[in-house]
Order: sequence, then structure tokens, then C-alpha cells
Amino acid sequence: MNNYHRKRILITGGAGFLGSHLCERLLTEGNEVLCLDNFFTGTKDNIIHLMDDHRFELIRHDVEFPIHVEVDEIYNLACPASPIHYQHNPIHTTKTSVMGALNMLGLAKRQNAKIMQASTSEVYGDPKIHPQPESYWGNVNPIGFRSCYDEGKRCAETLFFDYYREHKLGIKVARIFNTYGPRMHPSDGRVVSNFIIQALKNEDITVYGDGSQTRSFCYVDELVDGFIRLMASPDDFAGPVNLGNPVEFTIKELAEKVIGMIGSKSKISYQPLPHDDPKQRQPDITLAKKELNWEPKIKLEDGLVKTIEYFQTLL
Repeated sequence: MNNYHRKRILITGGAGFLGSHLCERLLTEGNEVLCLDNFFTGTKDNIIHLMDDHRFELIRHDVEFPIHVEVDEIYNLACPASPIHYQHNPIHTTKTSVMGALNMLGLAKRQNAKIMQASTSEVYGDPKIHPQPESYWGNVNPIGFRSCYDEGKRCAETLFFDYYREHKLGIKVARIFNTYGPRMHPSDGRVVSNFIIQALKNEDITVYGDGSQTRSFCYVDELVDGFIRLMASPDDFAGPVNLGNPVEFTIKELAEKVIGMIGSKSKISYQPLPHDDPKQRQPDITLAKKELNWEPKIKLEDGLVKTIEYFQTLL
């Protein structure tokens, strides 16, 4: 890419699981990347291999506070995303979503930069519609244990669309469904990382409830592709758009699959279901297919192979 046309892209939460993969991909495409992270859940280990690239810059900063940099595009990914992490400091989680959105939208407005918000399927809460289309307003408890994340992300979407309407800002909103792959945090409490680590250690696999609740799992490389396609989409398409794999699995099926693939001696241990845990989660990706020509192709088994290999190197 010609230096004079090289894009300068800011990724908040760039040292996290999703952020680090996005940094890598955007560097591969010839861009300059500013990786911003306060390392609350992100880690330098995720981006250490990028540090020698002269087009990569690491900034230690919390999005709760304004920052002044020159950029062409912003991917706002900063926020603890697993229940263990976002419930550890719920006030900080809400502030990260809301103040982070305000600060990044302000920066985008000053720089006339396009900005993408990493929203979440959690905006649908415990859904009464299945699968979930973007037109569904959700079923969210505003005062529950998960509300810091759910309502923080809903408020961030509100702010994005108000900036879009009031300031004609170029926004994009992606609603991310369960994503997995290398660089997941080993203690983030998400089912894929939990099950793999427990199976590798031959410990009991912890399944909450009876395991009949469903999730849809998208491999990280395909999600990152969705981000980039969304950012490159026409200006009149802001979203929100669901990004996730529509192939649905029960949690029990996932546990059995992981045990079988690893050849583990683990047994399934059933525990009480946490507060407000969604019973079903499956994206309707009709809009992503139509507007972004995007659809996941990687099968769960194939993605799990790479994810298991990653956790084997950690252990």
C-alpha cells in the first residue's frame, strides 16, 4: 500500500482476544494500526509479535478518558466481555461502554473518521424470539447482575445512532455473537475456554443448568472478516448487523465434543444456572449476507482444533 494512502486505524481494546486478531489482520492489509488498551483484560502477550512492525503503535490508555490522536477509522472494541470479567467491576464496565463510546465518538467527529462499535448479542437479553433478528428490541433485565454489560452496550448503540442522526457521523454497529479461537483469556469463564482447559486437565467440565441452553459459535478469523467488511460497507449502511455463526449447539453438545476431541477423562458436572443466563442464542444473519456478503464457513470442529492447540501451548 502506498504510504500516502495508508490508513491510520485506531483499535480500542486492541490487546484483547478480538482486538489482537483485528490488529494483525489490518497490519497484513498494509495499514498503520494504533492499538489502545488499559490491560484490564487484554495482555501484551497477544500483541508481542506485532511490536517490531514499524506500522504498529501501542498506547496504554483507558477509554473512560478522552484521547487526541489523528486517525481515519476507529474500531471501538474496549470492554470486558466475559461475565466473570465484566461482573468483577460492574461500574467500570458500564463506564467503559458509555464513556468509551462518548469519547470515541467525539474523536471520530473531530477527525471526520468512520467508527465501528463492537456491540453484542447480549443486547437481546434472554430472547423471546428465536433466532434473533436485528429488528428485535430484546428482553433485558435493567437491574440484574449482567446489566452493567447488557445495558452499557445498549446505551452505546443509542449514542452511536444519535451521533449518526445529529452529526451525520459515519458509524457502523456490529452485534457480536459467541466467538472463539486462539488468544481467548484462559480464565474468562466462557464456555469454550472453560471446557477446553478443564478437559486438558482431566477435571470435571462445569455445565450450568441442564446443558440444554444453546449458543452459536463463530471462529475469530471469520468475525474479524465481518468487521472489515462492515467498515468498508457503503456509508448509508450503519447497521446494527448481527455477526455470528447461525449453527446452534447445546452447551452439553459442546462439552461432549470437547471431551471427545481431546480424549479427556473429564466428566460433566452440572451446576445451578447463573442469574439471567440466556436460554437460547442464535443470530439471524440475513442482513449480513445481503449487505456484507458475509457468512461463516468454518465448522466448529475445525475451529476447536486450532483453539485446543493454543491452550495446549499455554498449559
